[in-house]
Amino acid sequence: MSLNPFFGPSTLAYELPPFAEIREEHYLPAFERGMAEQLAEIAAITANREPASFENTVVALERSGALLRRVELVFANQSSSDGTAAVQELDARISPRLAAHQDAILLDPALFARFDTLHQVRAGLGLDPQSLRLLERHHSAFVRAGARLGATEQQRLREINAQLATDAAAFRKNLRTADKERAIVLDRAEELAGLSADAVAAAAENGRALGLDGKYVLSLKNISNQPELAQLTDRALRERLLTAALGRAAGTNGPLAIRLAGLRAERAELLGHPSHAAHVVADETAGSVEAVDALLARLVAPAVANAERERAELGKAAEADGITELAAHDWAFYAEQVRRTSYQLDASALRPYLELERVLHDGVFFAAGLAYGLTFTERADLTAYHPDARVFEVFEADGTALGLFVADFFARDTKRGGAWMNELVEQSELLGRRPVVVNNLNIAKPAPGEHALLTWDEVRTLFHEFGHALHGLFSAVRYPLFTGTAVPRDFVEFPSQVNEMWMTWPEVLANFARHHESGAPLPEELLRRLEAAENFGQGFRTVEYLAAALLDWAWHTLPAGQEIADAEEFEARALARAGLLVPGIPPRYRTSYFSHIFADEYSAGYYAYIWSEVMDADTVEWFRTNGRPVRESGGIFRAELLSRGGSREALESFRAVLGRDPRTEPLLARRGLG
Repeated sequence: MSLNPFFGPSTLAYELPPFAEIREEHYLPAFERGMAEQLAEIAAITANREPASFENTVVALERSGALLRRVELVFANQSSSDGTAAVQELDARISPRLAAHQDAILLDPALFARFDTLHQVRAGLGLDPQSLRLLERHHSAFVRAGARLGATEQQRLREINAQLATDAAAFRKNLRTADKERAIVLDRAEELAGLSADAVAAAAENGRALGLDGKYVLSLKNISNQPELAQLTDRALRERLLTAALGRAAGTNGPLAIRLAGLRAERAELLGHPSHAAHVVADETAGSVEAVDALLARLVAPAVANAERERAELGKAAEADGITELAAHDWAFYAEQVRRTSYQLDASALRPYLELERVLHDGVFFAAGLAYGLTFTERADLTAYHPDARVFEVFEADGTALGLFVADFFARDTKRGGAWMNELVEQSELLGRRPVVVNNLNIAKPAPGEHALLTWDEVRTLFHEFGHALHGLFSAVRYPLFTGTAVPRDFVEFPSQVNEMWMTWPEVLANFARHHESGAPLPEELLRRLEAAENFGQGFRTVEYLAAALLDWAWHTLPAGQEIADAEEFEARALARAGLLVPGIPPRYRTSYFSHIFADEYSAGYYAYIWSEVMDADTVEWFRTNGRPVRESGGIFRAELLSRGGSREALESFRAVLGRDPRTEPLLARRGLG
């Protein structure tokens, strides 16, 4: 085997990982050496005979694990964006070992003793605010991980954490398998009647990429309501597509979900909390289960009422086609029909004005220049981890280099569903590193030579994920613990949701919404119709989101020892109890493919999207009404919030921008719930 490229820092610009040299066989040796090196570094800290100090204990821990962190960041991105069979197998093998490694650090009694000693005298250490917060956050992490528990309880925690990591990896693998098995394969283009020509061509290209030349393949997105449901005229095909989506991995991931929820509840009880949700939320901006309950409960009734009004309107359109009972697979289709008749808005008519490259350069990048002065240069000389991924260098207004942005937009069979941001290199003044961030989306790849035309929702996703990217790129913190998006989960979506506002900002929209062939701007009349139709469907969207959030909450407010026999039965009871078992509107994610909470880090945290949207809606109103130029407002938002990462309390950063606590009224108005 060649020299492992992970064994030393990258020599490329910004320490971009040397993807041209990295092979799958490099990961395991790098993980093993990285864990061994960090444990040796921890042993050196605890063996130090000098009294614990901020430098020899806290900063030393921050400096530890450099090799392990390098390989973790690269592997985490590859396992989600290009997860081959070998990568998925390694994920299953390495996940419990990484969990055990983390426990070895957080449950090390000698290491905790040094932190505990410093924490007790922290007021007299003369630390600056960021350093004091670093000590406090590390100490909190030890305690929340079980450092104060006895040996027997700690051993059980180790066992639970290893099993949770194993089960989460299995959940991910099962979902990938189910997504592939349940893809809809069609023989003739005519079966896709209703889809635009470019969408049909993309389905053919997808078939070719999957080794099914001549077939048309609709791969499943990691949500319940598939985008094609709004366009397909064949009702039986719509039903087939939705059924495939809703039933994914039920037999394999349902039992895993039960075990994951049970183990999390047991762990929470060991740590002194009545539920996993109580344990999680105690460290979030919400602060308590009651606060989350109150917000979600306030939204349910008006959202359901909105959805029922929408159902009545859609039902009339369906009756014209002889459909007397609106089914779940009809909802999106007839919502689109109502938009066409009531608002004269045809979603397919928008797509020619939403070409990917123009939206990226003249929309997303243009908005970043408008608000923050950024410019972007593609670096074809820098190799990313997949041929579809492209590297851009990001510059400040004065030409100073800021970092790298990697764009990976197209779906493929080795990529998980959804859209997300990862960091490949984390910014840190202590370690002298500048940020390298990546955005992953799942846009259908067009046939060679064709344009990638987006839906309005895909444009929103592009702006949203770039908001996460900006959070990482603007990071200006000293310590790795605080870098970029290392903020509470119910705060992390806030900056990305704010970034969505630029897609409808007049100056930005006029710049990117142009016909991909003629260059003609989006017609003013079409724009007015789009604005008028924007609130239509909020009932559906809010209900499907709340159903998912409250399903997550139901799984994770369970007490330890609660017996669950069947995941689907539990799901139905939970939604009925919440008042969200609404006919025709399945949760945005059902249990068996709810990877946010069972395979990733959003357990008891999916409420974060609506919690963050309270701050988002309030901040968007501030941008629009504060009387300052956009660039000045952007500068304040960047300096006081985006650049701070986790280096101070999240709500303190919010108050530094708006000068007060968040208000819910802008959210209620936006969602039509006021």
